[in-house]
Amino acid sequence: MLQVEHLSVQFPGGAAPAVEHVSFSLNRGEILGLVGESGSGKSVTAQCLAGLLLPDAEVTGTICLEGQELIGASPAQLRAIRGKEVAMVFQEPMTSLNPVLRVERQVEEALRIHTHLNGRQRRDKALAAMAEAELPDPAALGCRYPHQLSGGQLQRAMIAAALVSEPKYLLCDEITTALDVTVQAQILDLLGKLSRERNMGVLFISHDLRLVKKLCHRALVMRGGRIVETGAVEELFHAPREAYTRRLLDAIPTRDSKLR
Repeated sequence: MLQVEHLSVQFPGGAAPAVEHVSFSLNRGEILGLVGESGSGKSVTAQCLAGLLLPDAEVTGTICLEGQELIGASPAQLRAIRGKEVAMVFQEPMTSLNPVLRVERQVEEALRIHTHLNGRQRRDKALAAMAEAELPDPAALGCRYPHQLSGGQLQRAMIAAALVSEPKYLLCDEITTALDVTVQAQILDLLGKLSRERNMGVLFISHDLRLVKKLCHRALVMRGGRIVETGAVEELFHAPREAYTRRLLDAIPTRDSKLR
């Protein structure tokens, strides 16, 4: 289990904490949704879990990864965990991937850091991860540069790079935002499949409640750096307790919505 208790984050010069007293758990094999408007603290929370915040951020509380405390861990300890135990997929792969390195080289990067595999073995595992992420012809696409892939292919390459070292937990930060609805559905199906087959915990961050309803088992609703509601997805959608959650649900477009 990944257990978060009373997590707070304060940035220098900030009038209020970016994240304040956030508590939740993520189990192996579970997909947990984290929803809320822009600026609510979703991405900062995920970056805390991956140890990616800048050193000047003041972080308090507890992040316990299967018995190991991450807050206060040394940079070396975090490097040993990041990419191996916990991996993260970012919103915009074109800005996350290195434009001058071939895709295959970037997919295998975690293996260079966390294993003693030779070049051939790393390449084989990278191609296998790309195939698992449902990239067509991984050997051919792996030889290309990021600008030579489509948006959906880039996002699958990012997922492959996160999966290659077989992490226990995957953090997905708005990874479907820039994709069309058909590719979105394919990525959701892929995440669900990977979570089941690998018994992998997934934190799925999104502002789109429809995607959360389709993919996740539980969901957290975040506002102003705080968790305002949590529960099973069906419960949140059909019987929300908080007015803010009801307003988010009311904002979902429906077939009956009319242009104004």
